[in-house]
Amino acid sequence: MRRGLRLVPLALLLAVVIEIVVFVLVGHAIGFGWAILLVLAASMLGLVLLRREGMRAWRGFRSAAEAGSPPGKQVVDGLVGLGAGLLLAIPGLVSGVIGLLLVIPPVRVLARRGVQVATERRVSAMVAGDLFGPRRVRVRRGAPQPTPQPAEPRPPTAAGPAIEGEIVDHRPN
Repeated sequence: MRRGLRLVPLALLLAVVIEIVVFVLVGHAIGFGWAILLVLAASMLGLVLLRREGMRAWRGFRSAAEAGSPPGKQVVDGLVGLGAGLLLAIPGLVSGVIGLLLVIPPVRVLARRGVQVATERRVSAMVAGDLFGPRRVRVRRGAPQPTPQPAEPRPPTAAGPAIEGEIVDHRPN
């Protein structure tokens, strides 16, 4: 089992304990009836948001697929929206606040970028290119940095501007 997956049960237990502690504190502050009503309202909002974001994500994915463009942006945006709805739908005040934060556009943009970067790190460059389109590479011109010499000399590379493109390997597996 991967190291990070071993921590999931502990993280879930910690989340439940935090939710209970926050619920008790809010219940003491505003009354338990109001706290229960707040949790129910957040859950109902989450269910509505789940349905809306699910349909929106599906329409965005279909339109990108029909246009022949990479669907990655629509998929990531849909995942963030569905995550917000799921966090709101789960009974709890802390998860509800996190879900509400993911609905706010600037926070949503940051979450979308984070999900995209995490996805690009975990999949191959070819899959990332298919999902999110061609990568952009910055080329900086300046004084060359000293590099250690490799064991075998490399053939010289052509100097010039970098261009966008993709590498297609036609060799059989």
